[in-house]
Amino acid sequence: MFGIDRQVYYRSLHRRVVKQNKAEQGVMMVHEIRKAMPRIGTKKLYYLLRDKLELMDIGRDKFFDILRANHLLIQPKHRYHVTTNSHHRFRKHQNMVLNIEINRPEQVWVADITYIRKRDNPCYVSLVTDAYSKKIMGYYVANNLNTESSVMALKMAIKQRNYQALPLIHHSDRGLQYCADQYQHILNKYKILCSMTKNSDPYEKRIVAPCCGRENQWNIKTRIYD
Repeated sequence: MFGIDRQVYYRSLHRRVVKQNKAEQGVMMVHEIRKAMPRIGTKKLYYLLRDKLELMDIGRDKFFDILRANHLLIQPKHRYHVTTNSHHRFRKHQNMVLNIEINRPEQVWVADITYIRKRDNPCYVSLVTDAYSKKIMGYYVANNLNTESSVMALKMAIKQRNYQALPLIHHSDRGLQYCADQYQHILNKYKILCSMTKNSDPYEKRIVAPCCGRENQWNIKTRIYD
């Protein structure tokens, strides 16, 4: 009546039942493992169950789909390491890059500190990046958050500066490193304007920088996770 062969219809029903049974078996095996290890991730689960899953003709992607459909995926927890101390006595500058359009190199530099987790020796990377070209103008790696590390990154950036006669804005958060007298002295010496986020919010605004024919949005804060 519907133009479908009777055997094809019942064969499709049978395949559906077989898939459901496989999915139920896979979910049961996952529950058994997670009774002892509740936070075990999907990749490790597949490694532990790979032999059994292969016998059931369930590949990695299909296994992930089964867990996703049954809400069994573990959401990773992002660990944020605070690198900004804005509670200090030094002067905090106004935000000069709100809704600014970046149309040339060395118009705005963005400074930040990124925490890198390592088992043996955690470290901090001080960066000065050009907002237009995304080029890292200066950097310095240290095992502390001292102002000297940010100063070293700034000095490296100034040495690589190509457009000395054009105005330049240095943008950062309101951290102690950037507000310190030593850091501000260098900015004043080279006539670099100082801009800072409002209320110490690193995600406050984005800088719009046309690049390669389209607008790219540059987030002030960058982080590295392992």
